[in-house]
Amino acid sequence: MNRYPIWKYIIIVIALLFGVLYTLPNFFGESPAVQISSGKATLKLTPETAERVQQSLEKANIKTTGVVYDQSGAQGTVRARFADTDTQFKAKAFLEKELNTDPNDPAFLISFNLLPNTPQWLQSLRAMPMYLGLDLRGGVHFLMQVDTKAVMNKRVQGIQSSVRSILRDKNVRHAGISRNGNVIDVTFRDAQTRNQARDVLAGQLPEVLLTDAGSGDELKLQVALRPEAIKTTMEDGLKQNISTLSKRVNELGVAEPVIQRQGADRIVVELPGVQDVTRAKDIIGRTATLEVRMVDESISRGTEETAAVPFGSELFKVGRGAPVILYKDPVITGDYISNASATFDQNHQPAVALDLNGDGGRKMREATRNKIGKDMAIVLFEKGKGEVLTVATIRDELGSRFQITGMGNSEAASDLALLLRAGSLAAPMEIVEERTIGPQLGADNIEKGFNSVVWGFVAIAVFMVIYYHLFGFFSVLALSINLLLLIAVLSWMQATLTLPGMAAIAFTLGMAIDANVLINERIREELRAGASPQSAIAAGFDHAWATILDSNVTTMIAGLALLIFGSGAIRGFAVVHCLGILTSIFSSVFVMRGITNFWYGRKKKLTSLSIGQVWKPEA
Repeated sequence: MNRYPIWKYIIIVIALLFGVLYTLPNFFGESPAVQISSGKATLKLTPETAERVQQSLEKANIKTTGVVYDQSGAQGTVRARFADTDTQFKAKAFLEKELNTDPNDPAFLISFNLLPNTPQWLQSLRAMPMYLGLDLRGGVHFLMQVDTKAVMNKRVQGIQSSVRSILRDKNVRHAGISRNGNVIDVTFRDAQTRNQARDVLAGQLPEVLLTDAGSGDELKLQVALRPEAIKTTMEDGLKQNISTLSKRVNELGVAEPVIQRQGADRIVVELPGVQDVTRAKDIIGRTATLEVRMVDESISRGTEETAAVPFGSELFKVGRGAPVILYKDPVITGDYISNASATFDQNHQPAVALDLNGDGGRKMREATRNKIGKDMAIVLFEKGKGEVLTVATIRDELGSRFQITGMGNSEAASDLALLLRAGSLAAPMEIVEERTIGPQLGADNIEKGFNSVVWGFVAIAVFMVIYYHLFGFFSVLALSINLLLLIAVLSWMQATLTLPGMAAIAFTLGMAIDANVLINERIREELRAGASPQSAIAAGFDHAWATILDSNVTTMIAGLALLIFGSGAIRGFAVVHCLGILTSIFSSVFVMRGITNFWYGRKKKLTSLSIGQVWKPEA
């Protein structure tokens, strides 16, 4: 009656092994390290960079306990671990000189970091410790609201400019172009011209919907972005802001910064270890500028570094296509670019499509009309220094919409499109939430949170053993496995543990033991009714299951609501809360019954259960 098949015990053993393996990394501590990240928009770190760092340290006789490459993020990072802080400081100073040939314009950013001491065999299983949130480690937290209306407005302006430019280039006469919200109205005098315009625009602008409107001599063609194009525009705007913020945060030398999307139009920026809020705000809000310049044709390509730079021109030595001499006066700046996206040219080769607003299209036409066959460069300026993104040859007169070809591969096209968009923020952002946590307060929070979980567990264990005797011990054992599994799952997911998360762990312990209380009381009820011990165990677990499931499902619904609609600390609580419900159902029912069956199931002539006082009604 109360026997588990062997496969159920195998599941429990596997769960215990999983819990132990993925909980262990949290007890090994951390080692001093340095983090190498990209200091330039066009520089990506690769595994070869890690090898270069390793060789440089070996050449300088600086002993390292490991150099690892992390490809997460847009540009990747390299981390080198050391045995002590003295070696860490020495390595940082050496790498700053070794990797950066120009100290005033560093290509690599070197910052202090801490890496977990998890053994390699555990790391090979992806067993790593949980990240600690700001309230446990200290640092700065920003919740930023992105103005998505500005993103959409910029995109519609670009479409309006493209419509005007395309109709002008194709000699399609119209009676005026106006904008009504996010819809562009093009007025025509006759239906034939409107049909001609529709055919032209449909071939040039696949991302728009064209709808007929108006009557008489006020015929209109309404141009609006397709729903999928609107979604892509919003997504690209958020990605551009996140990419820009990521590059700027690198300058702060933050170890393990968190820059992620929250909801439809918000970005969370968490900077562990940063206490200077003013500097953080200054760097996050800094603007970069993008310029399109013509190449000085008076200097032959290949002789730029030896030739005298003409008056009114400037030499650029960094970037793709450098060295190159460009005129100082820009054709247009990044303010005129409304959109940039990776695409394919007429030969099905990777390219980047650019959309300019009305003034930008006019300036581009005037600048390129008599420059067919000449070279043009796009330069990104940050911190007063320019870096060439690309040098391209003008094949035809350019307008509000044109392509940059010769990208080589799709990845290069995507990267350039992102850089063209990410020279500055896609849309203004407003800080709607700001928190600063000191490192000492973080240490106090860890101690208090740990004590609350431990003493809460001890109090529950003492009560359960006193009140339910051996079944109370079974319940405590199942609760221990629940705590082990919860920490293991959080570590496996690489979740960030915050103070609300620790509160959720303590809360989960109370909820998990509640299920065991239900089981124990149902077994007592069966014993009061005169059932045999074996029957009471079976009936108690079976009857309690429906109640446990109902209570946990309703609590899970509330937790999911917090997870979906909450933000910041509320989401941290909700993540641990929802995971805790799942682990508690498994441990309180499946594991608890396995322990009970293992102890009592083998006894054929069972006369009593150690489950505390069973009050029977009088005859």
